[in-house]
Amino acid sequence: MRNVSENVAATPDAAATDWLTMPDLVEVLGEPLGRVRRLIDEHYLVGSKRSGVFAVPSVFIVDGQPLSSLRGTIIVLQDAGFSDDELIDWLLAEDESLGRSPIASLLAGHKSEVRRLARTLA
Repeated sequence: MRNVSENVAATPDAAATDWLTMPDLVEVLGEPLGRVRRLIDEHYLVGSKRSGVFAVPSVFIVDGQPLSSLRGTIIVLQDAGFSDDELIDWLLAEDESLGRSPIASLLAGHKSEVRRLARTLA
């Protein structure tokens, strides 16, 4: 069905990404730890413990806020059965049909295109 790495080292785009730990997120977002946890619980952000410590790709934060189009995309991918690690890998990996990574498309304002593609993965 999906060919998604569970190992960050095996995913070049994920390996090249800067990751923010919880203390980093508190600082970058300017929010208390409880609010940062709530943003994760409510799917505004998603992270991974693959390096041993929970961290979120820094590209998911824009101007000190979670990327606004990320939440709906996370929910679509989770509904399609993706684990957090799988959906992070998918968002960061280049996609032929998009001509770039899904996260790059989201950053460029093309959320409908990304979510349409994500729905086909279910």
